[in-house]
Amino acid sequence: MEKTGQYYQRDRLIHPPAYTPGYKTSVLRSPRLALLSVEQSLSDITGPVFGADEIGLLDNDLLRNYAKTGEPIGERMIVHGRVLDQDARPLAGVLVEFWQANASGKYRHVNDTYKAAIDPNFGGCGRALTDANGFYTFRSIKPGPYPWRNRLNDWRPAHIHFSIFGHGFSQRLITQMYFEGDPLIRHCPMLNGIPDDGARQRLIAPLDLNASIPLDSLAYRFDIVLRGRRGTYFENGQ
Repeated sequence: MEKTGQYYQRDRLIHPPAYTPGYKTSVLRSPRLALLSVEQSLSDITGPVFGADEIGLLDNDLLRNYAKTGEPIGERMIVHGRVLDQDARPLAGVLVEFWQANASGKYRHVNDTYKAAIDPNFGGCGRALTDANGFYTFRSIKPGPYPWRNRLNDWRPAHIHFSIFGHGFSQRLITQMYFEGDPLIRHCPMLNGIPDDGARQRLIAPLDLNASIPLDSLAYRFDIVLRGRRGTYFENGQ
């Protein structure tokens, strides 16, 4: 990002412990020693820069960017929001990538063994650039929940993965967006491993009827704050 003054210190109290036995894969992959702070090189913080001509016309339209014989099956929706810095200033030209399961909870990926059906008209991924005021938007199908091998009967709530790519290689941040009112949220050991309730709530996108299209699509708003006390929780930002 452009230089905006001194960064605020990250509040470590909102992050879940790296070792969280309720989230089983953390047991083997969590560090046992203190983390090291590595100085960033010039190449880490000065590129790449994305331009509007690098984004395709359908990149932010998951209803159409993979369609072959018709539109995908499922609940049509719009996701929109802003990318902001730690002082609530909009960030322009940020690459926002997103990927998700289809309405049945199935990813178009060779390693997804869930028995749900692949939708031939849904690829499940796209991208957008934020505008001058930090806004992004995309159309899609609301993803379905799916089972995962954590405990005997664990299911992931409906969610969308986000990659936020700023103006440097070291500024790629990964997070997930959940949906207001999903009953599986309170059962998810991954989300509930975050100890701070405010941090958890910032990952749950509220329904935004004002941005919905009548008789067409519901809308959800997901604002992303890159740093500071009100920063969005990032999976790779611990």
